[in-house]
Amino acid sequence: MDEVKQNIMHALVYLSVFVAAAVEGETVFVIASVAVATGSLSYWGVLVAGALGASAGDQFFFYAFRGPLRLWVDSLPGLRRRRDAIASLVRRHAIPLAASCRFLPGLRIAIPVACASAGVSPWVFSPISVATSFVWAAGILGLIAAAGPAVLDDLGLARNWALGVSAGVVLLLFLGLRRITLDSSSQKV
Repeated sequence: MDEVKQNIMHALVYLSVFVAAAVEGETVFVIASVAVATGSLSYWGVLVAGALGASAGDQFFFYAFRGPLRLWVDSLPGLRRRRDAIASLVRRHAIPLAASCRFLPGLRIAIPVACASAGVSPWVFSPISVATSFVWAAGILGLIAAAGPAVLDDLGLARNWALGVSAGVVLLLFLGLRRITLDSSSQKV
């Protein structure tokens, strides 16, 4: 019975990583990556749960604005005019936009919405979203669970400090990217 409880709790941890990656992004995934580095969680479990959750979060907005929310945008003249003004630009750059979505924290909702509103094909957006979400997850996991601690360990820092420093560096990187993308997007509006 204890083994069943333990397996359920373990599954809930990976489900939490999936949901957090879909909703929030980096913070919980960074914590899960530290847990991988300490041996508490499986590398593959965190990688798959985080990548699929991240892609699900991006695709939620893409499909919502391709479907029921498209009618809402159509009913608002100001939004409809803006959408129509940028649609050809978004379609022309659909692949790099879809690929960069996961790496631009301040634009994680805006890019899928723009792609959906511009009529980018789901056959383009969805596979790119899944692939880049795996790159995103593997990059963070690699920096925190492997490369970061190894490099910092070589510099003589204790393993626990190395995990904390590498996790902090990744979080600061994404906070900086978010600030840059939000500042540049607010200046263009």
